[in-house]
Amino acid sequence: SSTKAAGSPAGHRGIAFEGLTEEWRLVGWMEIPGRLSDALNKREPITLADVQWAPFDGSADLVSAPGLKTIDPYDLIIVLAGEGSLPPLTDTERSAYKVHKMAYDVALEVPPFRVVGTVWLFPGSEPDRLLDRATEMFIPLVDATAYHDGRALTEENVDAVLVNRFYLRGVEQIDRRTGIRAQPLPGAPLGGTSWQDRSR
Repeated sequence: SSTKAAGSPAGHRGIAFEGLTEEWRLVGWMEIPGRLSDALNKREPITLADVQWAPFDGSADLVSAPGLKTIDPYDLIIVLAGEGSLPPLTDTERSAYKVHKMAYDVALEVPPFRVVGTVWLFPGSEPDRLLDRATEMFIPLVDATAYHDGRALTEENVDAVLVNRFYLRGVEQIDRRTGIRAQPLPGAPLGGTSWQDRSR
């Protein structure tokens, strides 16, 4: 992914990004001082540098877009976040973060895209609640892949995909192995310990 690019261009202090709008795939640099998600959730125009763009469907190659100097986060449906855009966490901090949250494998419908990945939510928060309007404009999915008409638009399992809740139209809990809705098996369990057994 282009978000893995090392080092900011000379004179730029920023974060590499790749974003998808209703028509375009944008690749470049966001001139922001901190985390990508924090900048997007401020809902203020973001200064861009060295932007290239192409139709998101891959019908043409990326070309330079020197006139694109800023972008409104509202226009971005999906933003791919590389390692440099996430806060550096120690192993202890990462473990503590996950202790307080639960992982859900989900497919998010953000027309014309579908994003499959894992979302971490506080206990008691069901994935369906992501459809509620909230203070955070963008939801981070980890180990995520974005699709259009069944075609992957991203490298598999990028560090994180930030999804704009204003475009979110559907949330489905899925089985990551199949990418479709998790279905209870008919009849008796096939052996092993089910979640019902563990909760007794």
